[in-house]
Amino acid sequence: MNARARLPTLYIPHGGGPCFFMDPLPGFPPALWDGMAAFLRGIPASIGARPQAVLVISAHWECAEPTVLAAEKYALLYDYYGFPEHTYRLTYPASGSPAVGARVQALLAQAGIATHAEHERGLDHGVFIPFKLIYPDADIPIVQLSLRHDLDPAAHFAIGRALAPLRDEGVLIVGSGLSYHNLRDFFAPDAAANQASAQFDAWLGNAIGTEPAGREHLLTHWQAAPGARACHPRSEHLLPLMVVAGAADGDAGHISYREQLLGKTVSAYRFGNALL
Repeated sequence: MNARARLPTLYIPHGGGPCFFMDPLPGFPPALWDGMAAFLRGIPASIGARPQAVLVISAHWECAEPTVLAAEKYALLYDYYGFPEHTYRLTYPASGSPAVGARVQALLAQAGIATHAEHERGLDHGVFIPFKLIYPDADIPIVQLSLRHDLDPAAHFAIGRALAPLRDEGVLIVGSGLSYHNLRDFFAPDAAANQASAQFDAWLGNAIGTEPAGREHLLTHWQAAPGARACHPRSEHLLPLMVVAGAADGDAGHISYREQLLGKTVSAYRFGNALL
């Protein structure tokens, strides 16, 4: 892999199921997901450079140890339920990159982090749904990395820190989750849930903008934040943020997208250059 300008790291929202490729459910605003879709479509221009490959950490894959999916070709996992029939026929024929997968494993091994390789699993909707908008031609190789089952924030920060050299090798590191993920409350017009969402989002934005040492401390102790557990009863949709923040390698972080959806605040974050 050739050296090139350092790429940023991104934490993006992937919406709800195949939300960008269907009409909103009855009773919900017709433009509910339009702002998020526009943000995702704008990512390539905001980066200003074409990656050689993308490494995605999705909320929808957990293993006992970090596991790398780097097949030559992928099937898709339609791991969502109760949506229109056509959403189970969506396609995204991205290729993989075994070479990048091997590099991911080598970097983690250098940091003393044990890994596994997987070659049969398909790409889950936390990958192919947003990337159908980000790179719709599916012409950039994708490698997926699992979360750890234990969802330990410090461990995921360490994983990201080990992977930081990829940014100088043309690999875009993307965490795919949702900064608010309480599905029971998301669709409920609950003032207390809306307030908890606003409080946690404000705290998270401030933590992202903190200098690197302070940022790591805050993010790895996120449960102490106001509204934290009300927004994330389980943290799998937040943990991809820890990986990309770890890979920030001291670069500044900032909010790249923020929107209220049904009263709940959802944000995306970028570490490193906004434009290269």
